[in-house]
Amino acid sequence: MSIAITGANGQLGSLIIKQLLQKVSADQIIACVRNTEKANEFREQGVEVRFCDYDQPESLDQAFAGVTKLLLISSSNQDDTIRFRQHAHVLEAAKKMKVKHLLFTSFAFLGSGSISPSHLYLATEHAILTTGIPHTFLRNALYTDFVGVLGLNDAIAAGELSTYPGDWKFNTVMRSDLALGIAAVLSESGHENKTYELTAPRPWTFNDLTKALSELAGKPVSLRQDPLIQNWIYGFLGKTDTSSTSSDLERLIGDPIIPLKESIKPFITF
Repeated sequence: MSIAITGANGQLGSLIIKQLLQKVSADQIIACVRNTEKANEFREQGVEVRFCDYDQPESLDQAFAGVTKLLLISSSNQDDTIRFRQHAHVLEAAKKMKVKHLLFTSFAFLGSGSISPSHLYLATEHAILTTGIPHTFLRNALYTDFVGVLGLNDAIAAGELSTYPGDWKFNTVMRSDLALGIAAVLSESGHENKTYELTAPRPWTFNDLTKALSELAGKPVSLRQDPLIQNWIYGFLGKTDTSSTSSDLERLIGDPIIPLKESIKPFITF
């Protein structure tokens, strides 16, 4: 069996390979990357590195040759038309090279939010279904990283976190937990033609966030709702299903996901 991961140099892709190396031998893993010079760490671990550029269809046949399982990590291009074309190039090559199992990092609870990327993910999922290749849709939740734009350090300094009014609930997770779950799917059998909603099993709120901030800072941090606050993130969050939850990720991992208090540590400086 050979397992290929596209976008392997990215944050999620590199974490997935790190976890895969704990489950399968390195010679079963193929890192598909745009910049092979940045993939020396993979080579040093015995992982095969192949050039793979979504915008160069001619590179994909060679990249996917002999591949049993292919993980398509969604393109990061900001233009959804370009992103879908890139995904289509991957699907065409996967079918041509007779890939046995196609996996795709999609977005959690598609159809219940109104952000434009939802249409891209739905269209890609549909395109995968039309290939006839056994598939797995790995619908990732929003990364907990979004808290980095909320001004957590300022909140600690002021003793108050200001947020836009609303009944906010978040099903976010860390990339490292997603990598654990995805690596489990890639290394095991029996996941064909399934969809997993990879979210937290329980949502957290801004009250939970201020409690965590208070504990980490060793001083009280209160919550204040401010209708005049201006931050682009609330417009995005308001169009996204951030509250629906699933136990899929913890079941795949076999352990609880990283708790909120630990998740926000990288975004706080003391």
